[in-house]
Amino acid sequence: MHSLSQEIKAFSRNNLRKQCTRVTTLTGKKIIETWKDARIHVVEEVQPSEGVGCGYVQDLSLDLQVGVIKPWLLLGSQDAAHDLDVLKKHKVTHILNVAYGVENAFFSEFTYKSISILDLPETNILSYFPECFEFIEQAKMKDGVVLVHCNAGVSRAAAIVIGFLMNSEEISFTSAFALVKNARPSVCPNSGFMEQLRTYQESKESNKYDKIPQLESDNSS
Repeated sequence: MHSLSQEIKAFSRNNLRKQCTRVTTLTGKKIIETWKDARIHVVEEVQPSEGVGCGYVQDLSLDLQVGVIKPWLLLGSQDAAHDLDVLKKHKVTHILNVAYGVENAFFSEFTYKSISILDLPETNILSYFPECFEFIEQAKMKDGVVLVHCNAGVSRAAAIVIGFLMNSEEISFTSAFALVKNARPSVCPNSGFMEQLRTYQESKESNKYDKIPQLESDNSS
């Protein structure tokens, strides 16, 4: 029977099985890390598959939850946009695809508009508002139901829908965000989009103030 001291003497780092950790960075890059000499070393860089590394982390879980913002305005992920049963269930007629690298699946069934937007804080999301809002309004005017989606349905598409509500309903960012969050709890626009939406509110308030007619002074004596 070996004593504890004998076991400690027989212990060697060389006998340990090397451990590796697979890491996916925020840009989608996949690397393999291992420890050596008390430091982390990158032992292998895995080339990302097509569609990864373009401003989002690939999400392989299925998300078919659709947020009903208005009876004619829906918010969801690419999974919902690629599930014909879900689309038919919600009576979708128009699909606004603001994802990056996500193809439209049912051209014969729905009216599509695709705008590739990167989910990065520095992306100017406000610059996409006019054409997105126009498409949504067109769907509404035709008594249609429009689904707005990106990859995960939490940042880009959510920011578009929030901005649309602020513009069409003339409500604050806080109110619009609350409506969207209530319909789809997972929404979480990135920090840059959140800041831009607040700026958008300020610009709308400024424009509204500028349009208030000035009262003419009464010069009658």
